[in-house]
Amino acid sequence: MSVDFKPLISLLVVVNPIACVPFFIHYTKDLSAVERARTIRITAFSAFVVIAVCALMGMSVLEFFGISLASFQVGGGLLLMTSALAMLNAQPAEAKSTVDEVQDAAARASIAVVPLAIPLLTGPASMSTVVIYAEKAKTFVQMGTLIGYGVVIALATWVCLSLAHPIARVLGKTGINVMTRLMGLILTALAVEVMADGLHTLFPVLGKP
Repeated sequence: MSVDFKPLISLLVVVNPIACVPFFIHYTKDLSAVERARTIRITAFSAFVVIAVCALMGMSVLEFFGISLASFQVGGGLLLMTSALAMLNAQPAEAKSTVDEVQDAAARASIAVVPLAIPLLTGPASMSTVVIYAEKAKTFVQMGTLIGYGVVIALATWVCLSLAHPIARVLGKTGINVMTRLMGLILTALAVEVMADGLHTLFPVLGKP
């Protein structure tokens, strides 16, 4: 049985922990090494929890509100496209916080969950991506694999944030911006594919030659 790595690629692109490095450095500049390490652990774990909950309960939420998967695919694809356009402008895909929210978060003792994990890492676009792929998981193994990808995302987040200062020194702001734009281009193609699947289901005539 072949393993579908498309969900993992999509999540890595939209979460993009490297783009979160400048924000992490800013929010943790006054923290001690121990506090910074604790923040990294909580942020990575929170990202995993968001992905796991969306995978396990996302479809139940859609059914409760009477939303079809095809409609959600089109809406989620548009959301991914919006995130991709933001990334093409060298902005993190999930940077949706207002100025007041950022200032409030910076004043808190712990900023691991908000705004680092939510919404900078796992915001609406990430959640939509997980729900869409969770519906395609027809077996326990496939669902377990999707949740396992959440573990990979958490580990990638932990590594990137743990190496935040070396990454910032090596890549610099220009390097991070270039990588963000490249990931934005990849996410654009994935968004189009997600929307195409939804539109084909809603309007079967679109699939006819």
